[in-house]
Amino acid sequence: MMMMKKVLIALAFLFTLGQSAVANPINYELIDARLRLLIDRDDMMGLAVAIVENGQITFVKGYGYTELGGSKVDENTAFRWASVSKGLSGTLAAQMAHEGKLSLDSHLSEWHTTLRLPGAGESVATVRDLLSHQLGLVPNAYDNKIEGGADPAKVRATLAGLKPICKVGSCHGYQNVAFDTISEILETSTGKDFETLTRERVFDPLGMTSAKVTYNGFISSTNFAKPHSWSSRSNALYRSSITLPYFKVAAAGGVSSSIRDLAIYMQAQMGLRPDVFHPEALKVSHEPLVDTALRKSATDREDQVETAAYGLGWRIYTYKGHRLIGHQGMVRGTRALILFDPVLNTGVVAAWNSSSSRPKGLQLEVMDMAYGLPPRDRMDLMDKPN
Repeated sequence: MMMMKKVLIALAFLFTLGQSAVANPINYELIDARLRLLIDRDDMMGLAVAIVENGQITFVKGYGYTELGGSKVDENTAFRWASVSKGLSGTLAAQMAHEGKLSLDSHLSEWHTTLRLPGAGESVATVRDLLSHQLGLVPNAYDNKIEGGADPAKVRATLAGLKPICKVGSCHGYQNVAFDTISEILETSTGKDFETLTRERVFDPLGMTSAKVTYNGFISSTNFAKPHSWSSRSNALYRSSITLPYFKVAAAGGVSSSIRDLAIYMQAQMGLRPDVFHPEALKVSHEPLVDTALRKSATDREDQVETAAYGLGWRIYTYKGHRLIGHQGMVRGTRALILFDPVLNTGVVAAWNSSSSRPKGLQLEVMDMAYGLPPRDRMDLMDKPN
């Protein structure tokens, strides 16, 4: 019976391939059916998805479990954002710049942070360079050190000893430890630490009651998703430990919330809450600053996007003539994503507590529906079941 059900859902999806789609209608019944197929995969534990269509939250649902034998995932289950946090930091910095509290073109050395770059590059690099990963550092510089328990502030001071891969401001090298320097700059410019600033300026005004930026805040949730990783030896998921170090670089990867609150945040990024994020701040943070052509695979298939760039904590894509804003996040055993069209005010957020990459295909399945494009099995659900 279950196999027949899966076949019928697959056939329904294939049937829509031959139909001419109309712009914008999102088939939530089909999406729900495909997500139920997805959660049945052996490499999935729990999943939460929300969709905003024409500015309204039109779909919020949880699937699976927080852990084997644990609570069911629902719209209130807390998930880690991981690097989706970077967009919040970038937009906050742009908002503070709009309010005159800092300049995005000021040199990092002016803020007397703990960051030291090769060749005293902190005296050349700007806040804008920092938030767009144009510091000349090798990608993910010294992530291994903070994962080993080192103090991020002390690690930032040692980055000067690395060999630069390019001049400051001339190439993209994705960072976590260095990126979190923005938390120091925001604190200096506002007099409030990152936790207080995000709560007072974003979470509270938006009513994001589940949103936190600390480990204790995350595990204090009555229902939070535990991380799971895949064992190739046993061909099964196993409960992995919560990766603590990235809570210590909160501006780069420490935010957590329910999927509903993540959808509310996406609405604000669409420009629907100008009382929180001024339109000019959004324009600045979503502006493409550096090409990331080698990262087109962030949507997993290089033929899917025409251009790929990075702004202030955001990835910016051109897809089928449309501009998309988004980011993905990953720490051990948990992942998250956000992708939206700021013109149509339509997009999707998702979070799941396993290392599977299949759910990433959902983002363009949703956008294909929004654009009236023929659907494709981007989550690879019609291959052989695992």
